Amino acid sequence: MRLFASTLTRGLVFAALAATAFAQTKTAPVTTDLGKVAGTVLDSGVHAYIGIPFAAPPVGNLRWHEPMPAKSWSGVYDATTPKPACTQRSGNNPANAETYSEDCLYLNVWTPADAKPGAKLPVIVYIYGGGFSGGSANIPGYSGQFLARKGIIQVNLAYRVGVFGYFAHPELTKETGHNASGDWGSLDQVAGLKWVQRNIAAFGGDPANVLLMGHSAGSESVYQLVVSPMGKGLFKKVSGWSGADLAPGGQIPKTLAEGEATGLKVQQMLGAKDLAAMRSMTADQIMQALATAPGAQAGPGGGIQTRPIIDGWFLPAAPHEIFMAHKQNDVALLASSTANDLGAAAGFWDNGKTVADLKRLAAQDFGDAAPEVLKLFPAATDEEARKDAVLISGYAGFGIANRDWARDQALYGKQPAYLVHWAHVPPPNKPGVQGGGGMGNGPSHGSDIAYWLGTYQTNNNKVWSDWDKELSEKMQNILIAFAKTGNPSTEAVKVPRYDPKSEQRVIFGETISIDKMNTEQIEFLRAHAPKRAPMGAPAAPATPAAAGGR
Repeated sequence: MRLFASTLTRGLVFAALAATAFAQTKTAPVTTDLGKVAGTVLDSGVHAYIGIPFAAPPVGNLRWHEPMPAKSWSGVYDATTPKPACTQRSGNNPANAETYSEDCLYLNVWTPADAKPGAKLPVIVYIYGGGFSGGSANIPGYSGQFLARKGIIQVNLAYRVGVFGYFAHPELTKETGHNASGDWGSLDQVAGLKWVQRNIAAFGGDPANVLLMGHSAGSESVYQLVVSPMGKGLFKKVSGWSGADLAPGGQIPKTLAEGEATGLKVQQMLGAKDLAAMRSMTADQIMQALATAPGAQAGPGGGIQTRPIIDGWFLPAAPHEIFMAHKQNDVALLASSTANDLGAAAGFWDNGKTVADLKRLAAQDFGDAAPEVLKLFPAATDEEARKDAVLISGYAGFGIANRDWARDQALYGKQPAYLVHWAHVPPPNKPGVQGGGGMGNGPSHGSDIAYWLGTYQTNNNKVWSDWDKELSEKMQNILIAFAKTGNPSTEAVKVPRYDPKSEQRVIFGETISIDKMNTEQIEFLRAHAPKRAPMGAPAAPATPAAAGGR
């Protein structure tokens, strides 16, 4: 997989946490199954409960172990301060405002000012992205305060990433008692969702009406939770943005045997004789050893790239196979992608401006299949060529991955699927705009998050136009409608149910429109994956963009 430049993951992502500084007024205590918690009342009136433990610290012998129950407490727990993000390579960057620790299994809750126990408000649980090697529940761009003002409850949960979150090993496989190991971060997500089921009613939420959503690796996590037997009953609907099975030409989940082989390689890189020796090392020692060992990979992930695997426990088989067997958790889906998702064929977005460019890029990225590309995208003018280049970029990024997710749900499930696509260029991504956050180029990977969540308001509000604000309002309302009813349509925007026989999606651009998709084009691009940039390589060298993770 590649690590991608992202609008939110380095611009908003590690913006100073002071941007979401909390007011000093304490909330009334809320009683959870572990004890009472008190948060703070924000200036907006929203109640924020920050840093609530949902599992025991995964340290010592609990490193590379399924999450265990957190200990109860007496008195009132102070849920007013962000807890450290899970240990990750980017924690070595002194420019980042966050702190990092293995003791990181905490979650954040935002509720409306008038939320009360038993109110049964819809609940949104958000899972962050970061390529399974980074990310945080504390990122200002992921704040739940703006959706909470609209009458829902948002929960951001943390999960282990990198080698601490995704690490299989033969000794661990024997230790678990499940003949499986590796997907510790995914098990953290399950534990967080179970906490929501046990406790969210005390905050005014409805545990029977949970919308699980995520971006990038968070979206892939949602996708995997949909097909995991462990996800059963933990959510009623899902929304995934730019992530499902990896984009065409990407990796597919490895088997347990392959994961264990990677684990043995990690052990060798650490110079450790066994699992006990690896657990005795500090997190810093592990991160440093993996970053400097021969074969270490470049990029924010550093060290060695580990991801979820088909472990036979959390993930019993490839997700598509589980859908085909009708064994997925059958829930409504709202899937989305962006026009410049910085996946495969991202160069088409940046450099495909003329008919000549389109021909050159087709030859460069598709080789012998170039003539068929040009037949399916027969641009006669430079204007048509630019439109075709944008289509190729969007489809071959995550457009196909998220469309395939919607297609599988429509074919193998009873609950509806809805498909949308982000094609608007945020002001910070436009040439010559200063102070916008440096979020990337065009409708880039993650640039839609600030609109979905309304968090553009934390990132220099002066640069946002009336249309940006209107578009965000409409997208927030779509999300709220979906959270409440399972149907994203509102009075202002009608979102058609996805139909594999007549493919349509809503486009969020300079207007909101319906796109009639060309199935022949999509299937060709899926079968003939364009070349992908090497690990850590920038997708568009000529375009300044903040470094980030997918």
